[in-house]
Amino acid sequence: QVQLLESGGGLVQPGASLTLSCAASGNTVTFARSAMAWFRQAPGKEREYVASIRFNGNVVDYADSVRPRFIISRDNAKNKLWLQMDSLTPRDTAVYYCAMATDRLWELTWEGDYDVWGQGTQVTVSS
Repeated sequence: QVQLLESGGGLVQPGASLTLSCAASGNTVTFARSAMAWFRQAPGKEREYVASIRFNGNVVDYADSVRPRFIISRDNAKNKLWLQMDSLTPRDTAVYYCAMATDRLWELTWEGDYDVWGQGTQVTVSS
């Protein structure tokens, strides 16, 4: 099995940047052949899709709410996934989760396609 661990969250002011990391451990062979994504959940709201990336990193997809401020990337040799977030606003405040769609190659936007989840990292944007 694969475990995912997010890091990099915190409290930042509006307009600031933040980069989240997601490290995969365990059976990491599957990491390199699986689509990855970031989701987020704001207080009192349902979890929503943020961005996804194809197994090889060649294709990415973003929710309209974060394009073009966020950039998703991955390094399969390091078993890591990142989310670079620029021009943050209070509406970006949420718990951010990384997720893996085991053995699914293409980028996917529906959370039901993802079977491995991290525990989440809090991002708070406030002045």
